[in-house]
Amino acid sequence: MNDDPTDDPRSAAVEQLERFGLSAYAARTFVALSTLKSGTARDVSQVSEVPRTRVYDAVDELHEQGLVDVLQSSPKQFRAISAETASRTFEHDLRYRTEVLRTALSELEPADHQTEQQGVWTVNGQRAVTDRVLEFFETAEEEIVYMTVEDLLTDDVIDGLSEAAERGVSIKMGGVSPEVQACIQDDIPGVTMYESLWVWSDTSAGRLMMVDGRKTLVSALVNGADASPSEARTETAIWGEGDANSLVIVLKAIFAWRLETENTD
Repeated sequence: MNDDPTDDPRSAAVEQLERFGLSAYAARTFVALSTLKSGTARDVSQVSEVPRTRVYDAVDELHEQGLVDVLQSSPKQFRAISAETASRTFEHDLRYRTEVLRTALSELEPADHQTEQQGVWTVNGQRAVTDRVLEFFETAEEEIVYMTVEDLLTDDVIDGLSEAAERGVSIKMGGVSPEVQACIQDDIPGVTMYESLWVWSDTSAGRLMMVDGRKTLVSALVNGADASPSEARTETAIWGEGDANSLVIVLKAIFAWRLETENTD
């Protein structure tokens, strides 16, 4: 998939419309009509890969969703709604579907969903790892110790740390440059900064964190330091929870040693 829709806007639009649930013919018909002020089935067929006989079915699908207006003439004329209106329509639909999904999944969760998870768990993908980190921030009650490379210190991560700090959670951070430290201290008053355990640029390490001494996560950047400029980095992480969890025990000892060393320097 091409991440830049300006390279091939027609294909990008068709792909996204299909992801929103339109059939292939409906997506192509809508894109074709978007390039025309209005058009007949013949006009649509000429500028798209939709057979003329299938245009009518596609228009019915689009009309039912409020994406196309129909002029009752002979032959019928079709007109697509504007890009802005279409975007709002799909955005509203996405929010509605997301809320329905959240409610349904919440009803399906076991009563003890938030209780301690045994073992060491894996998470793949930078967005998924960030979501897990933010989830851990939300449950923090006493302390967050967080180390990361600057590229992964995104606005939502800083917001999550800031919200935890506002609840009275102690925030300790390491692994970022002095310039970034200054920005963090502006956003999160009272944050404690300390030196990293290692030179992050020399490793593929992504994040290292501990929450309340009972929940830990460590991640690595795949295709990190050795990746070409055009190669996207991916992230994979493991996390564990509980006083007897092996990952928690190891990382808790590492953090305790490093923070004690920092305090005695």
